[in-house]
Order: sequence, then structure tokens, then C-alpha cells
Amino acid sequence: QVQLQESGPGLVKPSETLSLTCTVSGGSITTNSVVWGWIRQPPGKEPEWMGAIDASGTTYYNPSLKSRTSSSRDTSKNQVTLQLSSVAPRDTAVYYCARGSQSWGPWGQGTQVTVSS
Repeated sequence: QVQLQESGPGLVKPSETLSLTCTVSGGSITTNSVVWGWIRQPPGKEPEWMGAIDASGTTYYNPSLKSRTSSSRDTSKNQVTLQLSSVAPRDTAVYYCARGSQSWGPWGQGTQVTVSS
């Protein structure tokens, strides 16, 4: 059974770069036809898809975030990472990673990130 676990700093100051890690167990991040995505949900708002990385390492980004977002992977650790630069209070959200195939799932439990000075 595939399981995902997000980890992050919890609190980030404005203008800094947020780095998040998703550790995958029970499955390989190099599995064909599968992508590993990042979704966030700000308080009181709908979830927002941020980006994804596929089995070959090709990345895909939400156009609205593309200029600030970067995703990578460490196949030796079976981890995918997300970096979001120049964060602002509007980036405060619960950040999730999820496995994508024909649909999104499973999801990690999410990690709260607050942007505040």
C-alpha cells in the first residue's frame, strides 16, 4: 500500500524559500504512468494544484505558480521535493503530496505551513 508523508518547516518568513519533502513508501517514485503531485489548501479556500513530477523526472507546474515553484526528486530516498520561492502570507496553507494516476490518491496527511514574520 502506497503511503506518502510530507515534511516541512512549519513556519517560514516572508520572502524566504519554502522547501517541502514528500517521502513515499510502498511504491517507487519511478513507477511508469504515475506522477507525484503537490496540492495546497489555504484556510477557507479551495485546494490548489501546484505541480507534479513524473517517473522520468519531468516536471509540470500550475502556470500561476510556475515562476516561483520548483520540484525535484531523490530516487535513492524515494522522495520528491517542492520549493516555493518568495513566499508571502498568502502562501499560508496546508500542503499535501499525492500520487496521481487516473485519479489523485492516496494523499499524505498534509503539513501546515504558515508564512509570518
